[in-house]
Amino acid sequence: MEEYDFIIIGAGGTGLAAAMYGARLGLKNLCLGYSHGTELPVGGVITTTNVVENYPGFIKLTGTELADKIRDHAKEYDLVSIKEEKVEEIRKLNKKFSIKTNKSNYEAKAVLFATGTKWRKLDVPGSKEFENKGISYCALCDGPIFKNKVVGVVGGADWAAKDALLLSEHAKKVYMIYRGEQIHPEPINLERIKKNKKIEVINNTNVTEIKGSNLLEEVTFDNPYKGKKNLKLDGLFIAIGHLFLSELAKPLGVKFSKKGEIMINHQTSETNVPGVFAAGDVADKPFKQLITGVAEGCTAAYSAYLYINQ
Repeated sequence: MEEYDFIIIGAGGTGLAAAMYGARLGLKNLCLGYSHGTELPVGGVITTTNVVENYPGFIKLTGTELADKIRDHAKEYDLVSIKEEKVEEIRKLNKKFSIKTNKSNYEAKAVLFATGTKWRKLDVPGSKEFENKGISYCALCDGPIFKNKVVGVVGGADWAAKDALLLSEHAKKVYMIYRGEQIHPEPINLERIKKNKKIEVINNTNVTEIKGSNLLEEVTFDNPYKGKKNLKLDGLFIAIGHLFLSELAKPLGVKFSKKGEIMINHQTSETNVPGVFAAGDVADKPFKQLITGVAEGCTAAYSAYLYINQ
C-alpha cells in the first residue's frame, strides 16, 4: 500500500491547484482523476469550455489550454503524483484514510474531495455531436462568442433565467425553452425576463433533436412553435441542473446540503470530519467558478498541512 500525506480526489483545476500548493508546503500528495462516466480528461469540466475569458492572467484561451497549464504547474513538483484512477471506496482507519481505486490501494493522513459536478445533459440525438460546436453549458464562459447571434436556453429554473439574461447582453435573440407550463425562476429574475425584449419563452416544449453540419444550425421540438417544429439557432445552452459528485464522501460521515453538496467551513475548506476537506463545485458555495475552486483548493491544502502537523 502506497502512503501519502495528502490525497486529492478529483483532478480538475481545483484538485490540481491543491496538489501544487500542498507540494509547496512539503506534503507528499496524490491527485486521483477520473472522468466519472463521461469522457473528460484530467483537467475536469473546464475542458468542455471552448473559450475562457474570465481567468486572471489569461485574456483568452481554451478550457483545455487552461487546464493543461494548471496541470503542468502541479507536475513541476516532485511531491505531486497524478494518476487517472477511479476511487471506489474511502474508509477512515484510526487517524488515517484508506483509499481503494480500480487499480491500487493508498493510505493518507488527510483527504480532499475536489470531485466537482457534472452537468445534467440533454440526452437527445445530436446532443453529443454538437458539444462545443454550438452546445454549451456555461453562459458566463461562452456567451460573448454568440454576439449578435440567435441562441436558446433549455431550462426553466433560476439558473436558466440567469443564463438567458446574461446571454441577452450578447445575443440579438434568446429563446427560453421549457417543458413545463411556466418557467419558475426567482421573482426578481422572472420580472427581468418579462421586461427583456430580447428574450422569448417557449413553454410546454422539449427539444427532441439537434441538427447541423459542422456546427449546430437548428433544433427540433415535440410541439409546434408558431406552426413549425424546427427552430434555427446558432447556439444552445443547457441549464437543467447539476449532479454533485459527492457520493464517495457519505460513508465518512460528512454533512451535506439539501442539494447534495459537501458542507465546509468556507474559511478553511474543512468538513465536520477531521482530516476531510472539500473544495470547488462539490462544496456548498453559491458562486462556482474555476477561479474560486482553485482558491479553495489552495486553502484546503494549507488547512491539511496545519492538520497533519498538529
